[in-house]
Amino acid sequence: MHRFALTNVTIFTVDPEDRVIANGTVLIDDGCISALGPKAEIEIPSDMPSIDCGGRKALLPGLVDAHSHSSLMRGISENMQLMEWLPYYQREFRALTPEDAYHAARLSYLEALKNGTTCVMDMYRIMDRCAEAGREIGLRVNLAPYVADRPGLDFFATLDENRRLIDSHHGANNGRIQVWMGLEHLFYCSADAYAHALACAREFGLKIHTHACEQKEEEAAVTRHFGKRSIAMLDQYGVLGENTLLAHCVWLNDDEIKLLADTGTRVAHCPVSNAKLASGVARLPEMLDAGIPVGLGTDGNVCNNSLDLFEEMKFASLIQKATRLDPMSLPASQMLRLATLGGAEVLGLDDKIGSLEVGKRADMILLDIGAPNLTPYCLDEKGGNLLWNLVFSARGSNVTDVWVDGECLISDGEPTRVSQSLIVSQAQVTAHSLIARCDELPPNPSVMN
Repeated sequence: MHRFALTNVTIFTVDPEDRVIANGTVLIDDGCISALGPKAEIEIPSDMPSIDCGGRKALLPGLVDAHSHSSLMRGISENMQLMEWLPYYQREFRALTPEDAYHAARLSYLEALKNGTTCVMDMYRIMDRCAEAGREIGLRVNLAPYVADRPGLDFFATLDENRRLIDSHHGANNGRIQVWMGLEHLFYCSADAYAHALACAREFGLKIHTHACEQKEEEAAVTRHFGKRSIAMLDQYGVLGENTLLAHCVWLNDDEIKLLADTGTRVAHCPVSNAKLASGVARLPEMLDAGIPVGLGTDGNVCNNSLDLFEEMKFASLIQKATRLDPMSLPASQMLRLATLGGAEVLGLDDKIGSLEVGKRADMILLDIGAPNLTPYCLDEKGGNLLWNLVFSARGSNVTDVWVDGECLISDGEPTRVSQSLIVSQAQVTAHSLIARCDELPPNPSVMN
């Protein structure tokens, strides 16, 4: 099962040495990488099917989206700051049905997969239907229900809903589906919710995912309400640690960066969404210098409009170069690592995915490097200008083939398990119904005050 070879391919391993193999061969056996190296050094067994990439393809680890939200509301609430936008966005949860959630997840997961993302952290509602969509599409999904237990927020997920999802879906689909404890935000969750999440995380060996420090005004509101900043409150609740992933962290001070580093807390950096919602520019270089594990996230189509991590890599680097007036900030090799192994690390999956190394699962993507936007290219042992082209020129549309566990899920740009036209047409119809129901609801007053 899932046994084959790829040869005559340029391999970007993202291993500890960042090896780039200009004319390489990779052997896949039972969904794992069994060998890889220069073509001259790797013998392909006579009974193993082989794919000759003809020297025109680059093989990368599958990209990892460390923070996303499935949605059918792309392009609906625009030109708003985060605090103004949230009440409009939350209408989706107030109107959401199980069918809506299923079609939102199917559409989001298919878009991600076609853009080269093989693993997604999804925070949404009615996530048993998201698990169904994930099993159908085939990629890895980490499910963190949008839990809130403060009064007036009964349209979010409940603590019991999160617990039931653990029982029904954690480790499902041969381990491709993982369940997390999901907490929306300090303003949405009581102290009891954090205690419950910690207890469940310890009992079941799970991880915790929540939002923090996304916007300046939000951080000021937290300080007014709780008498402490967000990171201090999360520390008080006992949440910080290597099993916790915080989304955003735009407004961290030096002491908070040190605390996250000292506790091993992980961060999902979402630069496009942070820019679009006018939240600001996270101090990514300082976080990385401090040793905080960081992965890249899209934040979902609802506040990013795109699930293309190639776009995220480019923008994450450029926004730091522009705001710091430093052209050396966040080079291509560092951005590729954040989008692959960095994302795997913050999800606790770096022993299985995120790089192309012997023994790891065969989560891989092929790009056509003969495309006009990647031409010309040249190679050396560090990737040459092709590395820079992959980060600053490539788009998700350059991805031709995608494998998860060695199973081909995208072949020559087309999904192998599902009908793209059917998923898109059903999502279109479902979205119009959901949007109409949302339009009948007034925006929910913000709880962040």
